[in-house]
Amino acid sequence: MSMRELDRLKTIQRVVDRMLRVGQAAEGLGISYRQVERLVKRYEAGGPAGLVSARHGRPSNNQLDEGLASRALALIQQRYPDFGPTLACEKLRELHGLSLSKETIRKLMTEAGLWKPRRQRAAQIHQPRNRRACVGELIQIDGSDHAWFEGRAEACTLLVYIDDATSRLMQLHFVPTESTFAYFEATRAYLERHGKPVAFYSDKASVFRPTRDSVECGGRTVTQFGRVLYELNIDSWCANSSQAKGRVERANLTLQDRLVKELRLRGISSQKAANAYAPRFVADFNKRFEKPPKSDFDAHRPVRGDEDLDLIFTWRVARKVSSSLTLQHDRVRYLLPDVAESRKLIHRYIEVFEYPDGRIELRADGSNLEHVRFDKLPFIDAGAIVENKRLGHALRVAQLIQAQRDDRRCGNMPSRTNSGAKPRLKRAEIGKKRPSKFTLDDMNAAVRKQAA
Repeated sequence: MSMRELDRLKTIQRVVDRMLRVGQAAEGLGISYRQVERLVKRYEAGGPAGLVSARHGRPSNNQLDEGLASRALALIQQRYPDFGPTLACEKLRELHGLSLSKETIRKLMTEAGLWKPRRQRAAQIHQPRNRRACVGELIQIDGSDHAWFEGRAEACTLLVYIDDATSRLMQLHFVPTESTFAYFEATRAYLERHGKPVAFYSDKASVFRPTRDSVECGGRTVTQFGRVLYELNIDSWCANSSQAKGRVERANLTLQDRLVKELRLRGISSQKAANAYAPRFVADFNKRFEKPPKSDFDAHRPVRGDEDLDLIFTWRVARKVSSSLTLQHDRVRYLLPDVAESRKLIHRYIEVFEYPDGRIELRADGSNLEHVRFDKLPFIDAGAIVENKRLGHALRVAQLIQAQRDDRRCGNMPSRTNSGAKPRLKRAEIGKKRPSKFTLDDMNAAVRKQAA
């Protein structure tokens, strides 16, 4: 008898001698009440031998066929030594007709030293990366969506530019949401103040990582922001994890504490006033937390005279001219004049330049084309992809658009740039003194009132 069976014998003997109740015995042995009663009957009928397992000396029902395990292990060592147990199990079943459970394969591979369980693996250590040597060599950028005004105004996003070598804040810019045009505005201000760095280091947001709105530039697919940096001869890289750009992530946490309180003490409750105060805060922040660089060399380069920032910081897409001299962009149809130069462009792709202020230019062969806005197409997009960081802003814009659609007297919907200008009057309303009923400020106030 095994030690477990000996302990069970002592407990059943006490039950038979009326020294222990059946329920207490079941609880002590970890078996059911009825199983204890069955064991008592077997003990009374056959003595201690009745408690011995009948499986002694008999092969297990789950025993593998002879040679199956060795054959499976030989195949794994020969063809699948670097496979995981699950994948190796699938390949053995699909290619060799060996039906073994993945746990059996895991046990065979573990005993053979081909697989190490997760608990036995050494912890992966991520050592810190050394800072870059000089200022302007690597600039980490990120957007922090936060209630910066603590309920005094709508939550917005702060774009943070920080130097990797010194932890120096290079640029702070408040924007409604983390979008391409927001980074256009902040990056242009950075270049005008500091010059062109060697590279920007960001996360994998759609502003930086190619998506369906990406364009071909320099033989590779890039985003609109990537195209701008390519034309300015600035590299752009995406971090594989948040820890890789930890300097800007930690700066965001500090800003969400210190900057929020500084804005409260000064009674600042608008993006415009916050952007005006940002340079003073940056100077004080750098005085406290800036680190000295290893090298005194400044890697920033000046913007060349032939680099037209107004033209570079635009949203560019290619559109095909139809046989009726029209093209479509952003749900708007544009009409080219019926002249000989325009007829040459039929069935050709031309570039549409959209400026941050909402202006549209059509360009072909480096020249600006005359055009008129023909009409606006209906907007139906039931499957738009919205990132988590932009979800709040997207909902506010959706409420704005829904309110405008409910009121048929309202003007046109806002453009992609969302610059905050009043909606333009319809053709039938031109000349009337009555302005458009809703402005962006009115809509924000209505959204705040509805949320309250």
